[in-house]
Amino acid sequence: MTPTSPSMDAQTVAVRYDGTTILLHWLTALLVLALFTLAVTWGLFERDTRKQLQSLHISLGILLAMVLVVRIAWRTTRGRRLPLAIEGLQGKAARGMHYLLYALLALQVVLGFTWRWAQAESFQFFGLVQLQFATLHRAALDDVLGELHDINGWTIVILAGLHAAVALVHRYVLKDGVLQRMLGGSRA
Repeated sequence: MTPTSPSMDAQTVAVRYDGTTILLHWLTALLVLALFTLAVTWGLFERDTRKQLQSLHISLGILLAMVLVVRIAWRTTRGRRLPLAIEGLQGKAARGMHYLLYALLALQVVLGFTWRWAQAESFQFFGLVQLQFATLHRAALDDVLGELHDINGWTIVILAGLHAAVALVHRYVLKDGVLQRMLGGSRA
């Protein structure tokens, strides 16, 4: 049974996700925050530091791609599928937001890889592995992909911020246990 009003018992909703789902969720959030912070701040630094921050951004982007693949595979095969905590339009909006964030994250990974490819530069993964692909250096493509990567990144951060704000409303205003599902703690 899923609650339809905040007056229902919070324990009705607070059945938590499995540990792997929770870990992948928060790892994704941390990576998105780190990637965005790097991207908006590296312009403040001198060239050498900026290049190191960009290299870290690329490594974290590759890690995000791997986490995203694992997360989608886990969600579609083994992860705990909980019923929507809320019904009706709110529930559909929540599900839509989740799917939109998954799609935008996947798009961001594709844009990041293709942008780097258009720059004709290699990918390094924390200095351990260097990937060099056939070059496709096109200045116009480089500019377009960079702009799309930027816009999509901002879109992800804005929507993730909205997602977090709504979760906090559920926690502190509605007090319906929705946020507890992703925080862990006691199982209901």
